[in-house]
Amino acid sequence: MPWVLVSSHCHLVAYFCSSLKCTLEKHWFVGGLCTHRNYLFSSLLKEITLNVTEEKFVLETLAGCIEYKSLLDVVVNAFFVRDGKYCLISERNLYVVICYLATFQLEELGLQHFSRIVKSLDTAKMHKFLRFFFNALYLNTWIKDEWSRFYDSLYVKENWIDPLLRWQPKVQQLIEQLTDKLNNRTTTVKTSTVTQPKEFNLTIPKPRAIPIPLPIPVLEKGPPVPPSTYKPPKEKKQLEEIKTKNRQKAEVSVLSSCSSIDNIPIKLNAAAILREGALYQRKMEQELKRIENLLRGAGDPSEFLEWQKQMRGKDLEEQLAEIECRRLQGKLSHEEAVLAHQNVTQENKKKADLMREEKAELMHQYAEKRLQEQKEMRELVEQVVEGHKNAKQAKVKLQKYKQQIVQEVCEENRELLRQALEEEEEKLRKRCELIQQIRAIESLPSLKHKFVDLTETGGHGLICEMSVVELRERLALLREAQKAAEEEKRDQIIHEKQAKEQLLLDKLDQISVFRAELGRAAALKWSQALSGTPCRDKRQWAHNETQEVPSEPDQEAFLCCVGDRGCPERLWSPLLGELQKPPGRGPGQPCLSRIGAGGPQGSLPASTALQFCG
Repeated sequence: MPWVLVSSHCHLVAYFCSSLKCTLEKHWFVGGLCTHRNYLFSSLLKEITLNVTEEKFVLETLAGCIEYKSLLDVVVNAFFVRDGKYCLISERNLYVVICYLATFQLEELGLQHFSRIVKSLDTAKMHKFLRFFFNALYLNTWIKDEWSRFYDSLYVKENWIDPLLRWQPKVQQLIEQLTDKLNNRTTTVKTSTVTQPKEFNLTIPKPRAIPIPLPIPVLEKGPPVPPSTYKPPKEKKQLEEIKTKNRQKAEVSVLSSCSSIDNIPIKLNAAAILREGALYQRKMEQELKRIENLLRGAGDPSEFLEWQKQMRGKDLEEQLAEIECRRLQGKLSHEEAVLAHQNVTQENKKKADLMREEKAELMHQYAEKRLQEQKEMRELVEQVVEGHKNAKQAKVKLQKYKQQIVQEVCEENRELLRQALEEEEEKLRKRCELIQQIRAIESLPSLKHKFVDLTETGGHGLICEMSVVELRERLALLREAQKAAEEEKRDQIIHEKQAKEQLLLDKLDQISVFRAELGRAAALKWSQALSGTPCRDKRQWAHNETQEVPSEPDQEAFLCCVGDRGCPERLWSPLLGELQKPPGRGPGQPCLSRIGAGGPQGSLPASTALQFCG
């Protein structure tokens, strides 16, 4: 076989491997090499002209790469992971072909032809792959283990691993030759002529002329600052006058609107009416409570505030003293903790010494115990040896004992079977009798029509059972009672609705009275402010030294004013008693100022009527 042609077809085989990978996986034949040859040449070798020898080599190499694909993938994948990280993935099939030739065809090719194939390819790539594949450590360890997963380990070692190890020294010489070739390889650098630069023939520019300086312009004198800049504007004064006039007009309009405020129509719902009525009621109760407190002798709260301030200062001092005491206690507790830690450390040391002594004593006891156990074990061994001598006699006795137990168990089983058989016969006899009774009952004639009496009970023996007639009567009574309850509930709802409407009407009347009184009080206050008369405070109502007790019409006006606002009788009845006392009154007694002569409609509110004297 002309092995010189082998090196020229390695790339061709690699190309076939990459082209037929998917096709051969889909159409794998079991018919042998001739079938592969026919299929391959029918698919890809139609347009390639090869002689018989080249055709045979290419076909055998391609078929071998496909047949041992799993073994070759183990080596090539590991090569790309470890040493071939920077190799092109497109050259993978080339490494597969070299691995196949080195593993399966090296004996047939010989080292000389294999060297020619390797040297005809890229030196750096072949040097890196052969150094990785013919590593004795890799062959004996993980390559052997991985191949043993597909084939028997003994077959792998004898047919593939051992031949590779035999060829390893000679292939190592080939690897050294490739190394020398890589070291002695000189890179040819393409030299090129260097371009010599020449100066440009440019026109020399003329020098610039010096410009003539421009004359400096003279600024004109500006006009003086007008005196109005430092004076306030007239518009500001005019605005103040307009503001004053507008304020006076607003006060007059407010006074005029206060008189007609009661005539403004306001749409109120039930919640608004009750809310406003509760507000006026609360204000009246607060004012009456204030008056009642004054009648009881309530004084100036300044002394109480001063006492409160002193007590708060004392509380603050006590808190600061308590904080300082806690800080000192914290320091003391820290020192006590340090001392306690030292005491605990000393106690732990003492305990450790005691534990060491106890440990030594326990070890001594343990050694004595072990000696005693060993002695007992020797005695036990001697007893066992003696027992083995009498083993035959014990075996015969044991066999007899077992036979006796078997006989007893057999007898018990027979007895139990006999009893079970008798019980089954008795049950069968009772069943036959029961079937005969049932058939006799079924043979009797039965009534087809059943008469129902609605006045009778079911007869189940329950306390609450009743007949159908009684049930119908009770249901009718329940319906009548339910209907009466509904009518009563309906009447109650109507009465509650009417009472609520009446309450809302009463609240509206009360609110209208309050609004009228508040409008008159506001109008009086504004009129006093416009006329320049100082407004008198409610609590300091001006009184003369010689005041008289109000007359009966004045008392009636006061009662009308207070009573119309829902004032409780328990609040204004004591005041009426005070009003009826003689003119001589001491400090703290109430006096009634003048109430308007217009009756309830023209009188002032009750809060402005009652004052204190003295």
